[in-house]
Amino acid sequence: MQQGVKVIAQNRQARHEFFIEDTYECGLVLFGTEVKSIREGRVNLKDSYCIVKDNELFVHGMHVSPYEKGNIYNKDPFRDRKLLLHRREINKLHGLQQAQGMSLIPLQLYFKDGRVKLELAVAKGKKLYDKRHDIADRDSKREMERRFKEMRDSD
Repeated sequence: MQQGVKVIAQNRQARHEFFIEDTYECGLVLFGTEVKSIREGRVNLKDSYCIVKDNELFVHGMHVSPYEKGNIYNKDPFRDRKLLLHRREINKLHGLQQAQGMSLIPLQLYFKDGRVKLELAVAKGKKLYDKRHDIADRDSKREMERRFKEMRDSD
């Protein structure tokens, strides 16, 4: 067994589009050819989201490319994949999604001790002015660091 964490794919756009309130680590129900394809890094989390259906949690829109040597055993690249969490956690997430209008967004997919894990975020959507504010803050920090570096280098 491999030890440690190896990040396979990240949803970078999620942190720009949403305020991240909380995160959960969950397992996935996958087939063998999907795991092999994920090991090759052929997965995309962009535009994916999670929903609770029949007291089970599923991820929609996660694209896992078909394994090249998988022939008839390959599954649909966009099929819904079941996430593994405890019942009380699923109930809590369902309550947040229904009552408070939160979104369940996958942040990253990674291997942890040889198993595929998904980092799931409970998130609230940003408005346009929030995004502009974040961009302005990032630009001002970058400018301050650049000027500080110039001052330090000139001495």
